[in-house]
Amino acid sequence: MAHVVVLGAGIGGMPMAYELRETLRAEDRVTVISESPDFQFVPSNPWVAVNWRKREDITFPIAPYLARKNIAFLPTGAKRVHPEENRVELLDGSSITYDYLVIATGPRLAFEEVEGLGPAGHTHSICHVDHAVEASRHWDSFVKDPGHIIIGAVQGASCYGPAYEFAFIMETDLRRRRIRDRVPMTFVTSEPYIGHLGLGGVGDSKGFLESMFRDRHIKSICNAKVNKVEAGKMYVTEHDDNGQPKKEHVLEFKYSMMLPAFKGVDAVIGIEGLTNPRGFILIDPYQRNPKFQNIFAVGVCVAIPPVEATPIPVGAPKTGYMIETMVTAVAHNIRALLDGREPANKPTLDAVCLADLGDRGAAFVASPQIPPRNINWFVKGWWVHWAKVAFEKYFIRKMKIGSTEPVYEKYMMRLMGVRKLKAGKEGS
Repeated sequence: MAHVVVLGAGIGGMPMAYELRETLRAEDRVTVISESPDFQFVPSNPWVAVNWRKREDITFPIAPYLARKNIAFLPTGAKRVHPEENRVELLDGSSITYDYLVIATGPRLAFEEVEGLGPAGHTHSICHVDHAVEASRHWDSFVKDPGHIIIGAVQGASCYGPAYEFAFIMETDLRRRRIRDRVPMTFVTSEPYIGHLGLGGVGDSKGFLESMFRDRHIKSICNAKVNKVEAGKMYVTEHDDNGQPKKEHVLEFKYSMMLPAFKGVDAVIGIEGLTNPRGFILIDPYQRNPKFQNIFAVGVCVAIPPVEATPIPVGAPKTGYMIETMVTAVAHNIRALLDGREPANKPTLDAVCLADLGDRGAAFVASPQIPPRNINWFVKGWWVHWAKVAFEKYFIRKMKIGSTEPVYEKYMMRLMGVRKLKAGKEGS
């Protein structure tokens, strides 16, 4: 009998636990560790922040749903992983041992890397449901006395889609309230151009998003480094294409949401051979750590290099479809090891995404993630907005029933006609 521990219960951890339960032998045990007793559907946080959703719409208690699948659950955060001892030390002072460990923690939000950044400082966040709820309370106050909005992502960020989504969701909400004319908006990003997305652009993402910014009267500053944030004031250095300072900006604002850079969580950061200097888990092509070969990793916590060099540091995103394929690969690779075989399953590290833009949306596929690509597909339309609304309900339902069905592949890729693209038809 083997004991497999999953560290984290988010979009990577919950599917990981379900797939392990289905793939492993009947006598094997699966335990999930999470610092939160609730699952949260993070992609819906931008809606929560403008009160289009409530916390209870996108969260549910983890324990009863895992119990139905005979999966143990410990709602206690991990203090430290001790890979030499095959042990996870928990925050309550206890420990749990494992035969195999799957790290699916997501990131630590590195607000401290920019003075004054984050909910404890002077900007909001949509990276966690708690942050989104706090942002929604300030949004209620803001719309009664509006002013300049600054939104974007700081240097080293790797997940740019939510910043674009939130910009257009706010813009749509302001128009519906008929106060858009009272709210100047500026998008500040470390990307070298609008629509880069940490992917070097996908299809016509650059042209489309630049056009949307012009149409919605959103100004932008690219190649931007945020130096510090004070109450109502942001200090930004704009750089040229060689990475040299070009212009200093002091931007006043009434409301701001800036995505931070990510780091690895405290439980793993600094463990030699397990993580890189930023604390992300080092993996081989089979999602296994090269040094500690009974440790695997899935999701945002995985070390993936940037797609390309940029004047200001830009990380590579890990989208839901990519995480889903990581999960499947890990489950089958652990089963292979239990059966005395070597891992042979590799994830498909393609970027597939539905982005809500308030009253319309954009969908894209980048396959592979790093150019040149076999598929470089980007479309926009009203249907994407409604497709993402439906996908939220679809994904949450699948997590509640414990389905191991590949939700991204079945729902999103078929919805976007990717099977035709894989047959050799590309478009943008």
